Amino acid sequence: MNETTNLTPAPAGREEDLTPEQLAAQWESEAPRAAGPVANLVSSAVAVVLGAAGLILSLRLGLGTPSQPQPGLWPFVMSLVIAVLGLAQMVIGRHGGDGEKFSRLSWLVLFGTATLVGLVALMPVIGFEIPSLLLCFVWMKFLGGESWRSAALYSVLVIAAFYGIFILGLGTTIPHLF
Repeated sequence: MNETTNLTPAPAGREEDLTPEQLAAQWESEAPRAAGPVANLVSSAVAVVLGAAGLILSLRLGLGTPSQPQPGLWPFVMSLVIAVLGLAQMVIGRHGGDGEKFSRLSWLVLFGTATLVGLVALMPVIGFEIPSLLLCFVWMKFLGGESWRSAALYSVLVIAAFYGIFILGLGTTIPHLF
């Protein structure tokens, strides 16, 4: 028996019956195609641009010092990390790597981002409870594939936990209704 025989996908059946080599071959045959160098460069450039925009916006908020931080300090740090990682990816990842090609599932990232922007826009107006509950439900149901009952139950539990931790426990100044 040669090595290629061991690496061919096994006939359809239970995954428990497959050898590790057959399982790896099956996963590789089902994996999306690699994106290639141009897609890696473009996605890295998007990360750098978003990081730079975050740096500019956070500077406008003010940084302060580590002992007396102002609202822009941690967004600045995170934006700096995003920009540096994007630049590193431009240099290291431009050779193609294993990045996935964009597919229709890639649009879910934009959907998730748009709902997060909605949360940020609604939070100062009606507090964090309702927008967070809706965001949590939408992410669990439509992005996570949970059942209606699970998504509703888990969303209420998550928001109740956040309320307990951040409002009751830590006394933060997050806008809230109750």
